[in-house]
Amino acid sequence: MIDVAREVADAEARIRPHIRETPLEPSPYFGAAGSAEVVLKCENLQHTGSFKVRGALSKVLSLSEEERARGVVTASTGNHGAAVSFALGKVGGTGVVFVPETAAATKLAAIERLGGEIRRHGTDSGETELFARRYAEETGATYVPPYNDARVIGGQGTIGAELARQADRLDAVYVSVGGGGLIAGIGGYLKGLSPDTQVIGCSPAASQVMVQSVAAGKILDLPSEPTLSDGTAGGVEPDAITLPLVQRYVDRFVTVSEAEIRAALRQFMDAHHMMIEGAAAVAIAAYLKDAAAWRGKTVAIVLCGANISLEVLRDVLQD
Repeated sequence: MIDVAREVADAEARIRPHIRETPLEPSPYFGAAGSAEVVLKCENLQHTGSFKVRGALSKVLSLSEEERARGVVTASTGNHGAAVSFALGKVGGTGVVFVPETAAATKLAAIERLGGEIRRHGTDSGETELFARRYAEETGATYVPPYNDARVIGGQGTIGAELARQADRLDAVYVSVGGGGLIAGIGGYLKGLSPDTQVIGCSPAASQVMVQSVAAGKILDLPSEPTLSDGTAGGVEPDAITLPLVQRYVDRFVTVSEAEIRAALRQFMDAHHMMIEGAAAVAIAAYLKDAAAWRGKTVAIVLCGANISLEVLRDVLQD
């Protein structure tokens, strides 16, 4: 099992000049739901509109010139692909981003604006990841995983380091879960400082591969239904190093319905007048299900991204 604290420290040194220390925004609105102090970690304001740039930069900046020269390949539903393209722009590299056929057009446009070359394969993110990894092996390119990599996990964990600096106290942190890289990094770092801080994984009912895999003790091959939380949807690589980290550092999981995700997104935008995507609304919806348990406590909700299309947003707001 990787040493998360060490990986986060190394990532901090690599990526700090290139990222924003995103604000920790108080939310009296959501705090009132449980008589708690709620703070929002605004990764929706990060470069590329997502936390993913942290892990992508951590990995890309650690590559040798020879590894970069061979070309970079990744797989993504959108945010990680944009993040890798952004990171490659910092070092003058080029990259191919494999995406599932179901990837959101808005996220694909962001990848292209940042210089990434898009190729489509499969309908599930897990299938796309396996294909992209094989392609990299066959062509000699360097593969940059979206979550299944120690340096990527370390990069995502720098959010935990910022939370520790910004908050005097944290009784709980709510984090959306897809492949597990974000919650493994944040949870591993925060638990090292404060074992009593509750790390709560948040998942849409329509796609909970990691949640079910933790229960089974192994990565499961499960189907995913369509979900507003496209950033957390899809399969997980069979050898994912995130599984033991999630098992160790996540205290429990909360699963939310599509109706709850949509309601949370609308509430957030009405109260805070900022953009978030479905995956971020998952964490808000999970907190709202638990709100009564946090009376008098301090809770952080990680807003993992902002990349929602106008078409999806219009549909949500018209409910």
